[in-house]
Amino acid sequence: MGQRKKCSSLYINFGTASPFGSVLPFGEEKRYNCGCVKYWEIIADNLSKAGWSWGCIATVDREGRTIFVADAHRGDGKRFVVRADEKLTAFLELERITRESLRAPNC
Repeated sequence: MGQRKKCSSLYINFGTASPFGSVLPFGEEKRYNCGCVKYWEIIADNLSKAGWSWGCIATVDREGRTIFVADAHRGDGKRFVVRADEKLTAFLELERITRESLRAPNC
């Protein structure tokens, strides 16, 4: 079993598999050993490696709730913007939609 670290209330097992595949790409364990790594950071790294430019902001809506807006775009004109109540949720949705766009070339 891999090394286990606690990030807030979320545990990340370094070097072990998750239901979505490996948590970290092979050979990347050393890069993240220095401390807590949040899942959204791993997703952001993977988006960058896949050729996406991305950004994320936190803002407050009319009711005073914090919302996160994340976007990803590429030079070929594809752009996706998602909104969520949590940063991780925004990045998970962004990861899902960018992967689906690669499978469906006409989107």
